[in-house]
Amino acid sequence: MLNLQSPIEMIMSTDLITVGEFDPLTRVKEIFDNNNLHHIPVVESCKIIGIISKSDYLFFLRGFSPDEAKYDIYRLKAHFVHEIMTVGVATLEVQERIVVALEVFKENLFHAIPITNNERLVGIVTTYDIINALAENKGAINQYQIAS
Repeated sequence: MLNLQSPIEMIMSTDLITVGEFDPLTRVKEIFDNNNLHHIPVVESCKIIGIISKSDYLFFLRGFSPDEAKYDIYRLKAHFVHEIMTVGVATLEVQERIVVALEVFKENLFHAIPITNNERLVGIVTTYDIINALAENKGAINQYQIAS
């Protein structure tokens, strides 16, 4: 049974796909097109420096008309990760409790939290990860009452 007092590492994803801040946006497109994920951590020397959400990427493309879609690849080659990434990303340390992640999600408007160990990126937890863990362990809600 899932205990919301357990460390976040119990439910975080560790098979990460990352980008660097100077990678072209064609790399971001490739990752989103070929993987079922919605957040890409941006790292430098294994340290998190930002994150790109699928919304960030789609917002970048939004300004172009469908008639211009044939030029998207050229635009993506000409722009880089650092131009659209979110900086100042909230992180949690690997030993933080699951309930702390719930509180962070409750108080903010984002859906992914990079997980670090001594400042090195080691995982990511998303709202989907928490919902999935709770759905698999329906008794977890009774283990801990989340303060409103």
